[in-house]
Amino acid sequence: MRRCLARTASGVRGSQQLGWTATDREEFDPMLGNDVFVFDNVVHMYDTSEDNLVDAASIIDRNGQLKRAGKRRGTPKTLPPAANSTGIGDGYDRRWNVEELGDLLFADGLTDMAMAQAVVLFDVYKDGFAPVQAQYDFAQAFPDKVLFCGGVDPMFPGKAGAKADMTRQVEQMGARSFKFYNGHVDDSSWRCDDKELAYPIYEHALELGIEVIQFHKGNPITRAPLDTLTPLDIERAARDFPELTFGIHHLALPYFEECVYIAQRNPNVVLVLSGTMHLPLIAPWRFQRYLGRLLRDVGADRLLWGSEAPLLGNPRPAIEWFWNMDMPEELQDRYGFPQVTESDKRLILGLNQARLFDVRPPTEAFKGVKAQFLPDDMMLTGTPTPSR
Repeated sequence: MRRCLARTASGVRGSQQLGWTATDREEFDPMLGNDVFVFDNVVHMYDTSEDNLVDAASIIDRNGQLKRAGKRRGTPKTLPPAANSTGIGDGYDRRWNVEELGDLLFADGLTDMAMAQAVVLFDVYKDGFAPVQAQYDFAQAFPDKVLFCGGVDPMFPGKAGAKADMTRQVEQMGARSFKFYNGHVDDSSWRCDDKELAYPIYEHALELGIEVIQFHKGNPITRAPLDTLTPLDIERAARDFPELTFGIHHLALPYFEECVYIAQRNPNVVLVLSGTMHLPLIAPWRFQRYLGRLLRDVGADRLLWGSEAPLLGNPRPAIEWFWNMDMPEELQDRYGFPQVTESDKRLILGLNQARLFDVRPPTEAFKGVKAQFLPDDMMLTGTPTPSR
């Protein structure tokens, strides 16, 4: 949905009412029919610059991740204009700024909203892979389009310090969620079901009014041991904190089977397709198999679109491919996968994320959505009542 791009410096808000009018639509985008609400669960203001690396060994982790990410970006035309410099990872070895990411996400009108998520890998990056302050700055630059997701690590500088910083990020910066990365290169990895270390963090999140917490699982971006990023430590935590929603990112690859079985049995677990929805640019059949399994065994209402922009390039090619895809008949016949419907696509691209964070998309965005996934006030009339 194409809208005027406005930057303001207003404060962080809570629940939102979003709408558009003919005046707001500068142009129509025929690909999405002008009424698909795209809410990107995860974008990052990265800082992979040399001066943000902890030590010389950190270069190995940084360069390895940039090399892996480069293989999923598709063709050069999908890269943002700022990434045409010669350097490690096609010019991605630097500190991103608000203007670059804002232009990449919002200039073409496909993305309506995004969540800027902190990634505090303090064992490799001094201020974090995606620093807290940078994500906040991005949310402040686009207050009607971007929500801020904070980040802490109970090992840096400790449980008490992490809780204090959570309070600061919620009360002073308006954090709506927290992102955790528990696998580290050194000996500071921790389990997400550690009752002494992790559970007090979750309890404090609830005290602060946070309802959604998110976890980087699988898809290692450093030399942290792979077994520290298994999603198996989420299922006990999800069971013990039913009032929290646990978001597992990256489908926990290569732990896909574990990820599916955890989500299938725990209704408060959602799966973020971060990093994986770019697979069609290089391996479409592989992604279709992942998606078919998820639709069959977990459900479209538990899946969230996430681009990881800007590291994987412009989100547009992945969004376009997904909106136009069908589930191949061979996969339906062989595995019993359902066809992916318009309702599924609308839920995944933005309506699920909007529901989790109390954002009301325009009424038109619910066109074709199955009745059981409509907001309560639309169940009978098909028209939403005014938001708070």
